[in-house]
Amino acid sequence: MELRTAASPRDVKHYTTDRLREEFLIDDLFQADDIKLVYSHIDRIITGSAVPVKETLKLTAGDELRAEYFLQRREMGIINIGGKGSITIDGTVYELEHKDGMYIGMGAKDITFASAEATTPAKFYLHSAPAHKTYPTVLIKPENCVRVELGSLEGANHREICKYILPGQVESCQLVMGMTTLKPGSVWNTMPCHTHDRRMEVYLYFDMEENDMVFHYMGEPTETRHIIMRNEQAVISPSWSIHSGCGTKAYTFIWGMVGENQDFDDMDACDLKDLM
Repeated sequence: MELRTAASPRDVKHYTTDRLREEFLIDDLFQADDIKLVYSHIDRIITGSAVPVKETLKLTAGDELRAEYFLQRREMGIINIGGKGSITIDGTVYELEHKDGMYIGMGAKDITFASAEATTPAKFYLHSAPAHKTYPTVLIKPENCVRVELGSLEGANHREICKYILPGQVESCQLVMGMTTLKPGSVWNTMPCHTHDRRMEVYLYFDMEENDMVFHYMGEPTETRHIIMRNEQAVISPSWSIHSGCGTKAYTFIWGMVGENQDFDDMDACDLKDLM
């Protein structure tokens, strides 16, 4: 498990491109027959992936968590962005199609990942946060999720938000998770942008072709920076930072938030005229 420390906005404004990427970019996700995990000190979120191809992969706590098992004191959200696969949780098998999700409550001990076909393996993307209570484990179908359509083609930000884990739909201690899909011809996400001091966020960008990219904007509103994102890369966004992107064409991204509250609309909007 890779460890990342928190960062002060006063320091980040002096970072080089390489340092920005080192601190906030999560690369090399979705490696065959491997589980990759990145533990951030920012609200203690763990971001990771599991790609079972020839093997069934078992999730373990490792030395970093000082726990008997991974979800001893944690909860987890998962979305499958690959082929059909399955997650077995304490002997119960859950089948996940492309873009199906799962919430796994605190206390689940034995968690393994498998693919239905090695030629089209599942790609399980996960977020995990500290938990204080056990909520039911739920298999999440996107067709049953709350959906919101925002933006316009004229503004190049016409998009659909699909909310997988949120209060009133799939309960959790602090994790909120979902997926945003841009419509053809739109390239902007989360613009006008915002911050939310009560929680941090991680974005995973995907459904991008090899030569496409997203310019992900971060930093304080008056000290913005950018990180170039390729397909299936994730980026950590501290609570003090904006998190917005502009791509070379339409794309999809998964967002996961943890922190003080779960109110999706609790945002501090940034006036476009104030961005620098």
